[in-house]
Amino acid sequence: MAVKNIFEAVVGFNEPGIAQLVQKELDSGTNLDEVLNEGLIGAMDEVGRRFSEGELFVPEMLMAAQTMKAGLKILKPLLAEGTTESKGTVVIGTVKGDLHDIGKNLVAMMMEGAGFNVVDLGVDVETDAFIKAAQENKAKVIALSALLTTTMPAMEKTVKAVQEAGMPVATIVGGAPVTQAFADQIGANGYSDDAPGAVELARKLIAA
Repeated sequence: MAVKNIFEAVVGFNEPGIAQLVQKELDSGTNLDEVLNEGLIGAMDEVGRRFSEGELFVPEMLMAAQTMKAGLKILKPLLAEGTTESKGTVVIGTVKGDLHDIGKNLVAMMMEGAGFNVVDLGVDVETDAFIKAAQENKAKVIALSALLTTTMPAMEKTVKAVQEAGMPVATIVGGAPVTQAFADQIGANGYSDDAPGAVELARKLIAA
C-alpha cells in the first residue's frame, strides 16, 4: 500500500518530499479519503501516541505537523470540492492579553491533521472575536490557549460568554498554567495538557 509512504514521510519528518508523494498517490487513483485518513491523519495519530509515551518531544511534533501540513496543501483544493467530510470546525486562539502561540499553533496543526476545519484567530483574541468566529463558521469547538496566569481570567470570560449566548459549542482550554481544576472551575467542557490530548478531546466532544 503506497499510502504507507505518506504515513512514513510524516512520521519521518520528510517535509521536502511529502507533496510529491501525495500527488503521486492521487495521480495513481488512490481515494482521497484514504490518502487523508490512512496517510496524513493516521500518521499524526501515531505521532501523538509516540509523544504521549515520551518517544517524541515538542520539536519533533512540530516537524511532523509541518510535514503533514505540506501534504495537506495538495489535498486542500480537492477537500474544498466537498469530496470528503470535515470532522467539524474548531475555532482556536490565544486569549486577550497573551501573545504566546507555539502551543496554540501546534494544537491547530494537529487538529488540522486530524481532519478538522480549523479557524485560527491568532493571539491576543477578544472574547467577542471567538463568539463571532464560532457563529460565522458554525464551529463545534472553541479552543482557548493561555501561557500567562494573568490572562487566565480572559479564558473564564470567554467560556461564560459562550454559555450566556446559549451556543451549541464546546469550550476547551489549555496552556502551561491551566489545569483540569481551573477548567472545571470556569465551566469549560474540557482541558488538555498537550496537543494530542486536545485532538482526542475535540473528537469526543463532537461525537457526544
